[in-house]
Parts: sequence; C-alpha cells; structure tokens
Amino acid sequence: MVDLQAIVDDIHRTLTPRIGEGKVADYIPQLARVDAAKFGMSVIDLDGRVYKAGDCDEPFSIQSISKVFTLTLALGKHGESTWNRVGREPSGSAFNSIVQLEHENGKPRNPFINAGAIVVSDLVLAGHTPREAIGEIVRFVQYLADDTSIAIDPDVAKSETATGYRNFALANFMKSYGKLTHAVDHVLGVYFHQCALAMSCTQLARSGLFLAGNGKNPITGHTVVSSQRARRINALMLTCGHYDGSGDFAYHVGLPGKSGVGGGILAVAPGRASVAVWSPGLNHNGNSLIGSLALEMLAARTGWSVFGAPAT
Repeated sequence: MVDLQAIVDDIHRTLTPRIGEGKVADYIPQLARVDAAKFGMSVIDLDGRVYKAGDCDEPFSIQSISKVFTLTLALGKHGESTWNRVGREPSGSAFNSIVQLEHENGKPRNPFINAGAIVVSDLVLAGHTPREAIGEIVRFVQYLADDTSIAIDPDVAKSETATGYRNFALANFMKSYGKLTHAVDHVLGVYFHQCALAMSCTQLARSGLFLAGNGKNPITGHTVVSSQRARRINALMLTCGHYDGSGDFAYHVGLPGKSGVGGGILAVAPGRASVAVWSPGLNHNGNSLIGSLALEMLAARTGWSVFGAPAT
C-alpha cells in the first residue's frame, strides 16, 4: 500500500531548499508581485482523501489552467464542431506566438495556447453577454470543486487587460480571418477574467477529479462529461498542456497536465487521483520549475505514469 502522505511530505521536504528557483512571470504586473518562495502540493484520490503539504491552501492565479475548464464548457455547448475552429495538435511554439497563426490561416493549433483559448472563449460566449459567460465559467469551476468561495481576482483581471497587447494582437489577427464571431473586446474580457481565477492547490485538485474519474466526480457522484470526452481532454492535456514543453513534461512525468504562468500545474492520474502543485518560479517554457520536479517525483514514486510503472 502506497503511503501518499509520506510521499507528498518527502517531496516537499526534498524540494524545499530549491523553492524560489525559476523566474516569476513579470509581464503581468500583478503576477510579478507574487512571493516566489511559495510551494504547495495537493493530491486527492478517487475516494476523496486529501494528501497535501506546504502552501497548498493559499489561493493563486491559475491562469492557463482555466483553459481546461473552458474547453470542457465549450465541448458541452458545441460538441465536436468545436474542432472546426481550433486544432488538436501540439504547437511547438511559445504560448503567445502569432507566427504559426499566419501560416495556418488564423486557426490555432490547440485550445491550450493563448490563441486557441481565445477561440474557446468566443465559443463559450455564444448566446451570452461577457458578464454572463464569465459567471458561467465561475459557477462551473465552483461546481467542479464543490466550493462556492472560488472567485476571480479583480486586480489580476485588470492587470491582464491593461497589459495584454499580444492577446489583443492574436484576437484581432484571428478576427481578420473570420475565426471569432464576437467583438474582440468582449471575447478578451471573458478570456482575461477566466485566467484571473484564484484557487488553492486543494481546490484545483478537486476541480480536476472528474478527469481522473472517467468523467464523473467521485466525491459528489455527478457526471460532468462522458468517459470518452474525459479521455480526450486528458489526451490533449498530455500532448499540448505545457506549450512547447509538453513533450518534455510527458517524458519526465507521464501524466496529463495543464500549467499556468501563475506557477500552478493541474495533473491527472486517470483512475487514481487528481494532483495540483504551485510554485511561482517558471522554467524557460513558462511552466513551474519546482512544480514540474514535484510531479516527476510523484509519478516515479507512485508508478502513476500513463506509460507504465517503473521497473522494480
């Protein structure tokens, strides 16, 4: 029997001397103010047991991890026609790159790079005002986590809106190709606010449980998506969830995961557990440096890699 709490405690103890490594995202002013000396980890198994350590109950800006939840909403609204607007292939480019869009006539490679997530926000906006769409996203995440205290950090949302020049460029570029159906400022309003969701590792791990539970939240018993859709979202997280570092993450960790420049990572061990880590210092690909190491250690010690357990 694996002692998960002992493993989590040991990972935290081992990595504590390295806390603060990496570079905090400073292109969003509000994120630049975050204390780099933070590290939290929460693991929640399918029986609802929580194993945690460090700053695991402190809310942080989940940023691009929110793209998992908005994609789930968009698929619920539009089904497979979602893929007419956004691809399913790894990008091989930076998360905010515009180069690929020009080569591919304004269709983003996948829903987890910024351009793809902006298209997904456009899909979620269908039939809503921006305020209604933002409310729907927040309520959906609250439902997944079974926690109504989850909210958007208004200061982060303002900071993103004030400095999101590349995202404005991406959105206007896609609009010129007819890839967005709503006004650019409305779509970006939804996008900036979803990225400003503030959650703790424990809340985030709870939100991802449906992906570990074959589409069903094992704690509440609610079916969120079909088992097929859960598998497909996990597949996209594995291949595209860490931008142009996705292959490296799959190589070292071997779990579906989605990172955010706030320093968080949501990882899924299908049939076993949902995991969230947070450490603000980022590696050169924009993924949490200490968080990635923590997940690599967890996968190695539990044998949870989707590619098979390590040899004993």
